[in-house]
Amino acid sequence: MELGEIFSDALVYPFQNIKAFVIYLILGIILGIAVAGTIAGMMVGVNADNLLIVIGSGIIGIIVAFFVWFFISGYELDIIKYGIERSSGAPEIDLVRQFVNGIKYFVVTLVYMIIPIIISAILAIIFQHWLSLILTIIVAVIFALALFMGQCRLAKTEDLVDALSIGEAIGDISKVGVVKLILFIVVITVISLALFVIVGFINRWNTVIGGILIGILGVYITFFTARATGLLYSDI
Repeated sequence: MELGEIFSDALVYPFQNIKAFVIYLILGIILGIAVAGTIAGMMVGVNADNLLIVIGSGIIGIIVAFFVWFFISGYELDIIKYGIERSSGAPEIDLVRQFVNGIKYFVVTLVYMIIPIIISAILAIIFQHWLSLILTIIVAVIFALALFMGQCRLAKTEDLVDALSIGEAIGDISKVGVVKLILFIVVITVISLALFVIVGFINRWNTVIGGILIGILGVYITFFTARATGLLYSDI
């Protein structure tokens, strides 16, 4: 698909699947409550000078936040999968499978982040500072794009091994097209920033309405980006 077709589809996709959008919005709200509750609990512990409350609130909050985040990530992978299949529908709740897929994506992200860090450390030892910096940036960009492809591979197959096939993920970059992929990321960024600027002006006029819109917009952009990502990968 051409980029114009991808974005014209992805921009309206959330509005064509209001039920799924609302589900995703509720998940985001739950995650926000979990994080806010954790911070509030830890602050109470700090003010009461009670280390047990601080540690307890932190541990419970982190567990709840990760649980919800894993589920949200799994649901996002399903949105990408629907895009890859060019399906006009949207995913339903499948708690266990989506939670497991969220954990898989977390593992994939760690692997794709750790490897360039290790490579960069080796390069810093072997080469001079300026050269190692340039090579580090190149490696970081390659692995960031590869992670993007790895996410799509995981969404498509739900296979952790397939997603961690780094060589094949890097090969997918050339199949999509480096220029097309970079333009895709630039356009996504520009659209997101433009929407946030508009909502930012509303927030200055009315902080309550603006705050609500910022939350909704964050979910919309995630939904829109996932759909666009799936459509981009659908040509492979």
